[in-house]
Amino acid sequence: MIAKRKNLLITFIILAIFMVGCSAKSSSKPGSTLTETPSSKDTNSEIVIEHAFGESVIPSKPKRVVTVQWGNHDVALALGVVPVGFSAANFGVQDDSGLLPWTAEKLEELDVTNPNVFQDTDGLDFEAISDAKPDVILAAYSGITEEDYDLLSQIAPVVAYPTAPWATTWREQVSFNATGMGMKAEGEQLIEDIEGLVNEKLSQYPQINGKKVVWVNFSADDMSKLHIYTPADSRVSFLYELGMIYPESVTEKITDPTSYSLNLSAENAEALYDADLLIGYGNDELYQALKADPLLGKIPAIERGSVAFIESDTPLVAAGTPNPLSISYTIDEYLKLIGGAIDKLDE
Repeated sequence: MIAKRKNLLITFIILAIFMVGCSAKSSSKPGSTLTETPSSKDTNSEIVIEHAFGESVIPSKPKRVVTVQWGNHDVALALGVVPVGFSAANFGVQDDSGLLPWTAEKLEELDVTNPNVFQDTDGLDFEAISDAKPDVILAAYSGITEEDYDLLSQIAPVVAYPTAPWATTWREQVSFNATGMGMKAEGEQLIEDIEGLVNEKLSQYPQINGKKVVWVNFSADDMSKLHIYTPADSRVSFLYELGMIYPESVTEKITDPTSYSLNLSAENAEALYDADLLIGYGNDELYQALKADPLLGKIPAIERGSVAFIESDTPLVAAGTPNPLSISYTIDEYLKLIGGAIDKLDE
């Protein structure tokens, strides 16, 4: 049944090509460079983007933009472009809108009351994407597979991630997506603006600079495992931007530098001993369980309370993977949480 459905989808998408005035080219050589000929300011220019799956060619500045998976729509909105369709946020949302608060706020600012939101938790909605008749599909921060990319490319040129799934920094998200929209210069200015905001806010928390941090997720149901986000993950790369670093005891265990995560057993908890603070998803109930655990409770950051846990179903839990809108919306709360955890070092 699944195979039949996929075949029907593929047939539908191929037919949809004739309804969508766009094209995509692929190359067998992956890369992570951005080129435009001659300039993103020229609406008749051809845009060429190299990414993990090859090369996409956008004939001219797109008028209809679709985004898929996580946060790419927020980049477009931050640049004043309203996507004709985008994926619903699937965590941190407190209602059934599929919109995180910063997205809803920006849509209201742009006077959009009924956005076209795809519900694609169980997989990309290729039919809805095709129905939106995009000139470009933005997926710079995503986990799309090569099969997804090939199917999407039959609808419109796709801006895929630079090197690996879910490993695109917020700057790369802006650079790739802005370039794909023919707005490279505007994207560069947006990056500069967000950097200025972060630096301004960060000046209020000098204790953060130079501290050793690990983003690690624990489960109260299974204390035998640790799930760590690596420096390749956008959550961690943002922590580096804030002036923090990973301890060598963790980085030396990373065998694949392109992977966004690392799994360890609780027997390897000593890898976290050098961390000044731990960040992760959780709440006080989880923290109390960790303190009582015979292995994990010996981690110094847990013993002294230098833990910044982000509770589920809150805007901040979704802001861990940053983009321009989420950074602007949550930076004060995020820095306060981190700064408070670091202050435990002196107590």
